[in-house]
Amino acid sequence: MLFEAKGIHKHFGGVKVLTDAWIQGESGRIVGMIGPNGAGKSTFLAVISKFLAPEKGRIFFKGKDITHARPHEIARWEMVRTFQVPREFGKLSVLENLLVAPKGQIGEKILGAWFRWSRVRSQEHQWIQKADEVLDFLNLTTVRDLMAGKLSGGQKKLLELGRALMLDPCVLLLDEPFAGVNPVLIDEIIERLFALRDRGLCLVVIEHNMYTIRTLCDELFVLVGGKVLTAGRPDEVLQDPRVLDAYLGRANATAA
Repeated sequence: MLFEAKGIHKHFGGVKVLTDAWIQGESGRIVGMIGPNGAGKSTFLAVISKFLAPEKGRIFFKGKDITHARPHEIARWEMVRTFQVPREFGKLSVLENLLVAPKGQIGEKILGAWFRWSRVRSQEHQWIQKADEVLDFLNLTTVRDLMAGKLSGGQKKLLELGRALMLDPCVLLLDEPFAGVNPVLIDEIIERLFALRDRGLCLVVIEHNMYTIRTLCDELFVLVGGKVLTAGRPDEVLQDPRVLDAYLGRANATAA
């Protein structure tokens, strides 16, 4: 198992948001998580990505306990997340947004910038080459030099994904990657995510769009009231009467 979170509890004051929640994923798989509003999905992702600390539970990545790690540490270890609302640097170009991400940049250190200038330039050239490859992969080459703040909502989602890819992740945690995206771009993003899965990445997708969930996921987890109600193949999970009940209410679920 590439990563696993189990027995996760999280509360804010007297409000219990997560109670014994769990999820797991393997290389070359796309794992989805759905649930009604208020189920705790975004909180769960924030706990997995270490932006929030759980009260109870353990998180393992590549066999290592990362429960008490920090966000920048797990990113360095190749588990990276994106955000539901893209966090682009609007006054930087699309290319510059990607160049912010790579780890181990020599030019960020004073001594490196002053005394290792040739190596800084060489490394910068390598990062630009890699950024151009990412832009080509995401079909963003035509907006390479545009200010990121001028991108469409779907393009900003792709840029968010591109910045994550600059860190060479083996696990990608995606918080509603299709929210607010023009339907024309949805299938394009799906194709890119399939390509990443085929490269051997593990993707965890939190999403409300049932079309994308059915299309993308190899395995689906349903979070209701802070607990995992069921997990399995999407076609089986989405026919579960308990899942229909959680989304539609008992009377409507019976009719459905």
